[in-house]
Amino acid sequence: MINTLFKGLLVATYVLALVSLFVALPLDAAPLVQRLALVLLGVHALECLLAFKHIKRYSGPLWVSLALSLLFGLLHWMPLARAARLAESDPSHP
Repeated sequence: MINTLFKGLLVATYVLALVSLFVALPLDAAPLVQRLALVLLGVHALECLLAFKHIKRYSGPLWVSLALSLLFGLLHWMPLARAARLAESDPSHP
């Protein structure tokens, strides 16, 4: 539930940053929102490099997992890492 909330906030930040390129935001917030979106994407790009072993465990195509990691960062790859740890500790778990 909380994971979904945070993902929604991230999507809202990216959408707001894109909208701010074409529409003036209240309180002249466009530069701040755009900078925040770029910082988030930069941090998530670093996460892609550091957590690639977990990202490639995604059941779908690798490019989708990378895109989801760029958008959501650890909200995407951390459940994959947890599932891998669980599978290692309990071989009977699927």
